[in-house]
Amino acid sequence: VNAMRWRTGDPTLPVSVCSVPCQMGERKKIVKGVPCCWHCERCEGYHFQASEFSCELCPYEQRPDRNRTGCIPIQIIKLEWHSAWAAVPVFVAVLGILATSFVVVTFVRYNDTPIVRASGREMSYVLLTGIFLCYAITFLMIATPSLGVCSFRRVFLGLGMCFSYAALLTKTNRIHRIFEQGKKSVAAPRFISPASQLVITFSLISVQLLGVFVWFAVDPPHTVVDYGEQRTSDPEKARGVLKCDISDLSLICSLGYSILLMVTCTVYAIKTRGVPETFNEAKPIGFTMYTTCIIWLAFIPIFFGTAQSAER
Repeated sequence: VNAMRWRTGDPTLPVSVCSVPCQMGERKKIVKGVPCCWHCERCEGYHFQASEFSCELCPYEQRPDRNRTGCIPIQIIKLEWHSAWAAVPVFVAVLGILATSFVVVTFVRYNDTPIVRASGREMSYVLLTGIFLCYAITFLMIATPSLGVCSFRRVFLGLGMCFSYAALLTKTNRIHRIFEQGKKSVAAPRFISPASQLVITFSLISVQLLGVFVWFAVDPPHTVVDYGEQRTSDPEKARGVLKCDISDLSLICSLGYSILLMVTCTVYAIKTRGVPETFNEAKPIGFTMYTTCIIWLAFIPIFFGTAQSAER
């Protein structure tokens, strides 16, 4: 036997087996009619080797390990502060907050001057508060989702725009009523004083807050890990996205009231477009509302039409 030379040139005896043992992560598939022979099939996708002859699917929040002999948790990701998707909005938000703060300080410093008083100090402060909140919500949207962060997101998500649109709507409504009343009599219309304007504005804002509190009662805020968005065909690249459990429908409902205020304000802006030049705030408000409508028309299909991702 030692003197034998096989055709392969290898002096060792050939293995006399029908099938070689399967490797880790492979199951045996018995050859029909030959019970001692089998084919080795690798467990593919999110399956792991559960036994010598079977592969099973890992739980939804897990993926197979490198050897496919068991399952391990899928990595959970979130939007990071150092990501470009976060750094750019934060930079813009900081600039916006600085600019808004500069205007507020200027208004406070020259609070009793004629130009500031003519601009409607009270409503201007409300409007600036809304603009400040619109920039500040950026930090809540990027922060790591938690019960507190998700709660504040719900409160402030539409509150900044509600402040802004409520203030603009009250101003345009006041201008419209003044000129409509002027066509009928010389008497001034009711509820045009600064105090009345603030009451009307905060009444409109309270509707938004009431809707948010109802939302809290019906669906308490909580976090959720979404594995469906990043569940790729390659299990090693699968990720779970940690986020607040806010559905697209809930989001659009939260912003829906602000959209209603915006549309109503746009209608009044159109009605007051022919006022005298002395009421120079009417035309800038009208221009603002026209551009805002265009932005919203572009934002809604882009936001809800894009693919889900951790950066969304």
